Amino acid sequence: MRTCLVVDDSSVIRKVARRILEGLDFQITEAEDGEKALEVCKRAMPDAVLLDWNMPVMDGYEFLGNLRRMPGGDQPKVVFCTTENDVAHIARALHAGANEYIMKPFDKDIVTAKFQEVGLI
Repeated sequence: MRTCLVVDDSSVIRKVARRILEGLDFQITEAEDGEKALEVCKRAMPDAVLLDWNMPVMDGYEFLGNLRRMPGGDQPKVVFCTTENDVAHIARALHAGANEYIMKPFDKDIVTAKFQEVGLI
């Protein structure tokens, strides 16, 4: 079974994402910030990461840089979630190693489409 790490400081967003992704046959792990997400990745690298950008402790940008430098960290498909819609913000994330992005709020159709685009489903 494919695995997805959902990283968001909002428990509501994590719950919604979990429900959607489990419906797409992913096994889900969760983290509320980038630091905890890195610990999860050190134990077992996920196939995918649904990543919030604005979080306390370690934001999505810093997490992504650390992930991509880890052994095997180039493998997970990273879809970042943001409320920011300016092109510079999105370009920065893609340049940092994100594969795709989703605007919040998202729904099942949006997540499904983005995960198809990056070859996860």
